[in-house]
Parts: sequence; structure tokens; C-alpha cells
Amino acid sequence: MNIPTTLKHKPVMVVENYSEVDGRNANNGDAQGLSIGLAQWNERGSVEASAKVWRHTGEKWSRQSEELPLNRVLDLAILVCRTSLYFQDAYRFPLYYDPKNPKIDRIGMQGEAMTVEVCTDNPFIDTDIRLLADALGKDGELLGERFRVLSALLKDMGY
Repeated sequence: MNIPTTLKHKPVMVVENYSEVDGRNANNGDAQGLSIGLAQWNERGSVEASAKVWRHTGEKWSRQSEELPLNRVLDLAILVCRTSLYFQDAYRFPLYYDPKNPKIDRIGMQGEAMTVEVCTDNPFIDTDIRLLADALGKDGELLGERFRVLSALLKDMGY
């Protein structure tokens, strides 16, 4: 199924077979494709690049398809990596985090730092953090493969 090119997001680079490589949802999910292209929110004279996950209901392209600016895609990748790294040692805490110091890291960005912390406002955090740790552990092979690919690409790019 080809990603539509007549909608507001204008695909330039596409992964048409994303449904086949979508982790645990491979061949069984609604995410059919990925694209990098021109953002749907572009205004005359202003062009931004964006990434989009294309979802299909089986009958039509879904409004639940997501479009993100590329910096947000990378910010999410950074958060996934930092979260995964955190859980390598989280077992050292009885609750998988320190309630007195829920801050995990401050990652420097342009002009500010991205603060990564455990969401202690979540009333079910003591259960949810273990569920997340278990889910990440269960997906370790899927994520690890993607981390290795990302690492190799970043090295090839000189980072």
C-alpha cells in the first residue's frame, strides 16, 4: 500500500513496508508507512521538514497518523535511549527509582537542558515503573537491534 502523496504532508523519503518491520506489531498493526517530507503545517514562504507515521484502518488512511518535526523525533529517540539506559541499573532501587530524587538526567540541548525524571505525579508510578521496565526487558532484542543500527549510522555520520 503506497503512502498517499495528495495530502498536506508531502512525503520525500518513505518506508512503504513499515508494517512488516513495526516491532511486535509487524504484519499486524495499523502503522503502514513512515515518511520524511514537508510538514503539513507549512505556511507560504516557510518550509519545515517533518516525519510522519502513516496509519491505515484497512479501509482508509487514518486521522491518527502522526506528524512530528524532526527535532522531536530525535528528542523522542534520545528519551528512549536514556530510559533504556536508566533501566539497566534501576533494579538497585527497591521501587525502581528514588522517590527523594526522581531526576534521572539533564541532557544539554540548545539553550537549555532536557530534564528526564520519573513522573512521581502518576498515582500508580510504583506499579507502572515496573511494568515499563518489564516491557522494555521483553522488547530488549527489538530495541537493541534498533540501537545498534542507530549507533552505526551515527558513527558513519561522524558522531
